[in-house]
Order: sequence, then C-alpha cells, then structure tokens
Amino acid sequence: MNVQLCYDSRTWDDFVASRPEATNYHRYGWRTVIERAFGHRTYYLMATDERDQVCGVLPLTHMKSALFGSFLVSLPFFNYGGMLCATDDAARGLLERSRQLLDEVGAEYAELRHLHPTGKALPSKEHKVTMLLALQDDAESQWKALDAKVRNQVRKAEKSGLTTVVGHCELLDGFYEVFCRNMRDLGTPVYSKELFRQVLEVFPETTRIISVILDGRTVAAGLLTWYRDTLEVPWASSIRDVRELCPNNLLYWEAIRFAIGNGSRHFDFGRSTPGEGTYRFKKQWGAEPHQLHWDYLLNPGAALPELNPANPKYRLAISLWQRLPVAVTKLLGPPIVRNIP
Repeated sequence: MNVQLCYDSRTWDDFVASRPEATNYHRYGWRTVIERAFGHRTYYLMATDERDQVCGVLPLTHMKSALFGSFLVSLPFFNYGGMLCATDDAARGLLERSRQLLDEVGAEYAELRHLHPTGKALPSKEHKVTMLLALQDDAESQWKALDAKVRNQVRKAEKSGLTTVVGHCELLDGFYEVFCRNMRDLGTPVYSKELFRQVLEVFPETTRIISVILDGRTVAAGLLTWYRDTLEVPWASSIRDVRELCPNNLLYWEAIRFAIGNGSRHFDFGRSTPGEGTYRFKKQWGAEPHQLHWDYLLNPGAALPELNPANPKYRLAISLWQRLPVAVTKLLGPPIVRNIP
C-alpha cells in the first residue's frame, strides 16, 4: 500500500464520487477553502494499491497556536471528514502515515470526524450527534408533517411582516452582520467574512444564502450547502432582539422548501449536543439524531482533548467576550477562531 500527498483534485474527487459513504466535506474544494480563508497547512493523503488504483483518502489540516496547541483535524470547522476507504489495507496505511505525520509536524493528536464508525478500535468521543430530517416528496406534504407548534411559529413570522430572499454573494454582507452579532451574544469568536466568501466562490453551484428581512434589514440568515441528496445548513443566525417574531422558524422552513425543490432527500440541521437548546429546536422539526464518531490518534500517554466551550477553563473568556462591542469582535475574533476546530 502506497500513501502519499495528493494534489490532483480530479483524481481525488473521482474516488470520493465512487464511495456511497462520502460526505460533502470529503470534496477536494474544501482544501482550497481552508487554505485561503485560514492559511492552514493541509495534508491530503491518498492511498493507492500495487496497480496504482486509489483505494482511500484522508484530508488533514494542521492547526497550531500557543493557546490551543498543535494538532491535526479532518476536517476542522465542519461536521464531517475522516477516512474514506475502499479496503482495510488502505485504512491501515492512512492511519500509519497519519501517525508519522504527527511526529513530523509536532502535533499532539489527530482528530478524525467520522459520520460512520470505522471499526478500527481508536480512542473516540461520541458526545455529538447530527440531526437529519427525511424529506417528503413535496413542500405541501412536508408542511403537513410538521408539528402544529412549528407551523404556528412559521405563520407568526409571516404575519409579522418577515420575508425571505434566496441568493448568493450579494447577500453575504447581511448574513455576516447577523452572524457576527449572534456569535458575540453566544460568547464565541467570529469567523472572518473571507471563510464564507470562499465557500460561496469555491462551490458556486451548490451553495446559497437565505436571508430573512424585516423592514429592509436582515434579521436572520443561513448559508446552505449540499452534496448528493443531502442539504445542510452549517451556519445560521438570527438577531436576538426580534426572536419573538420567530425569524429562525421562517428561515428553516424556507431552507427546507428550497431543499425539496432542489431534489434533496435529507435535510441536515448540523451537529448538536443531545438535550441542549439547539438539539430541542431541531428535534421539533422531526429531525432524528445520528451519532457522530470522532476518533483520535494520540501520542503515548495522552488524554482525549477537551477543546470545547463546555470546558470550565473557557467560561470566563466566554463571559468577557459577550460584553464586547460587535465591531471589536470582528477584529479580534478571526485570529482566535482560526485555531479552534
């Protein structure tokens, strides 16, 4: 088994397209997004057999900072990634090369975000789920399948004068303003606008922005991306001041309608922690939890990492961040969050 770095996007994507378990984030274009938006070094590993046939891939990103340490992730910022293999030999070869890469770049661990279990007996976490909604054949059937409370919230948004618009880069500014304000309120450093610009530009045919408008102002917005039969909303935000008008409900209903019209069979609400508020919001739409499997390659004696907002040592930082002006968070956030996977 030969494992080497791949720089051939067509060969990579051809293999990804051949695997039924492939996800959106296995596509080679996400390498371009990460490198352009964050400047991280990426290592896209490809395994080939004795006939030079591709039999496995593993996209890795190296993240390094004094605050959070040095580690590899597949893929950071997104829900999925990890190994994609046609054979067990390919998986073993990719894991072996990844362990070597840990030493070469001075990383403490590698985090492999899998949608399905690998069966490789790796140390793992199963603290997150992704919420998937099986879509009906048409919007009318989907509407009837919704919980009555959800339908009432959508109607309330419409009666309150909220409207929606679907577009692309021309809606980015409004999306980003809402996103920045929401992240500040959550106490989370905000991504740079360049991340979202790159996503839209690298995948122009499979991305859209949906914005909810009130009196000419964007009060909620989400970025949609899709692959095969699944449409996902990896980023969605609304302004807290108008929450009683239910802009989030209208946003997600319009996103679901768009997905059905686009031919999607599944709507991915994104990852959540079971029992928390976002989990309950997604559950009310009929979405069902699907376990995520985050596997780790660790240095000898190392413990599983705890790089998440629930870690008590980050509580003070979150509280302080929530008090900052939004304009300040736009300046300070991107250099910090670029190293938070």
